[in-house]
Amino acid sequence: MKTLYSTKATVTGGRAGSASLSDNDLTINMVPPGSGKEGNNPEQLFAMGYSACFDGALAAVKQMEKAKFDSTTSIEVDLLQGEGHDYKLAAKIHVIGENTELSADEFQQLVEKAHQVCPYSKATRGNIDVEVTSEVK
Repeated sequence: MKTLYSTKATVTGGRAGSASLSDNDLTINMVPPGSGKEGNNPEQLFAMGYSACFDGALAAVKQMEKAKFDSTTSIEVDLLQGEGHDYKLAAKIHVIGENTELSADEFQQLVEKAHQVCPYSKATRGNIDVEVTSEVK
């Protein structure tokens, strides 16, 4: 495979530090979830990245299938804790389709195809629980 893009993130101080990118001036104040402090946590950033990637994958599927619709993708990411320090993530993907003649079932089939081609979905497959739902408005 050829590399289309590469970036590097650096974090100092973990969940209570700062994160920056090597190819951009973006710096984010990292804060633990639920701390009430100003900043963002890794789960929020993962949810944003996954949502953008998934909606992009859906756009590619739309083009391949010659379908017509507008979409909005939301992803809820849960940080789960088992016994002691047994942490894991779970994700719920929900896509809303609008301005389409597709039925709810037809749209869900395209969403499922996007789940097969999305790089984030591929990276998480078999590693975290992911639920994929959709609706047509």
